[in-house]
Amino acid sequence: MNDSQRVSILSEALPYIQKFSGKRIVIKYGGSIMEKEKLKTALFVDIALLGSVGVRPIIVHGGGPEINNWLEKLNIIPKFRNGLRVTDQETMEIVEMVLMGKVNKQIVRGINKTGASAVGISGLDGNLILSRQLGDGSHGFVGDITKINSDILIPIIDQGHIPVISSIGATIEGISHNINADFVAGEIAAAINAEKLILLTDTPGILQDINNKESLMKKINLKQARDSINQNIVSDGMKPKTECCIRALAQGVKAAHIIDGRVEHALLLEIFTNSGIGTMITA
Repeated sequence: MNDSQRVSILSEALPYIQKFSGKRIVIKYGGSIMEKEKLKTALFVDIALLGSVGVRPIIVHGGGPEINNWLEKLNIIPKFRNGLRVTDQETMEIVEMVLMGKVNKQIVRGINKTGASAVGISGLDGNLILSRQLGDGSHGFVGDITKINSDILIPIIDQGHIPVISSIGATIEGISHNINADFVAGEIAAAINAEKLILLTDTPGILQDINNKESLMKKINLKQARDSINQNIVSDGMKPKTECCIRALAQGVKAAHIIDGRVEHALLLEIFTNSGIGTMITA
């Protein structure tokens, strides 16, 4: 890349930097993309750069692969029902240990190494995420969100720090729940009036034809997103992600993005370029 190309890239990014400066963007990070060092390093640089140009990033993370690694070490067989982890008391202890103690601090350390300032918290801190048992209780300690207490987040964000939030919630009585990180990200985005919700996934976005990457739906509205679910264009693991985006948009988030986290610097490509790389859903 020559100097002229670099200047052209910066010129293309400038309007977006100006537009989103001071705005809050919630980024969900999890799944298989957490396992590759190159992708992790690129993501942490992206997050630091967002913060340095005035954007206010908030990170929500899961940690399924790392949880499975530890369950395997302890000879506990993971169980899933309808795409959600069945979480008994023993598994819940492992989930808390891994998400809050290991994965959260790895992300914080990675962002801080770039020169940015990340602060690791969980849904338990300050009762950030209040929850209840999901459905009929057949998933054990899997939770559904009842309330987001965003008061603890706002001062952290306003002081220029980057919150890194593990997707654990609890009841008022202190019973912990494992909560789907996509839904945590969506509810937090709505609670803090975020400009954008971005879900980093291991797919290019919403495809009209799941077997054809060229069929990426780059920009759709709320109705088209709902139609995609009803017509089974969106199914399996992409369905709850799309539903999460729809719910966030219905609560006031301006735009939701489903992008391919396997692409280096996916965040910057989606936010700061004209073409983007994933699917943007608008209200």
